[in-house]
Amino acid sequence: MSETWIWAAGLVGAMIFFAAVEGLAFRHPERQWTLSKTIAYIGATWPLSIWICGVFAGGLAVHFFWHWCPAGIPLSGG
Repeated sequence: MSETWIWAAGLVGAMIFFAAVEGLAFRHPERQWTLSKTIAYIGATWPLSIWICGVFAGGLAVHFFWHWCPAGIPLSGG
């Protein structure tokens, strides 16, 4: 049996954390920022951070989906 349950549990935990913190931010906007406001503040303070996040997300996308090909479509170059 593979150990994918560990990653699934981590993903579910991250989703629960995100929902809890965003819910807190919407209930108490004077005390807690939303994720969007936090990213906007960080981007305004250090603009290079937005580019670095984009490079990180692009790197993950290439890592996960580079060799993905839908069923029935022949691979090119071969």
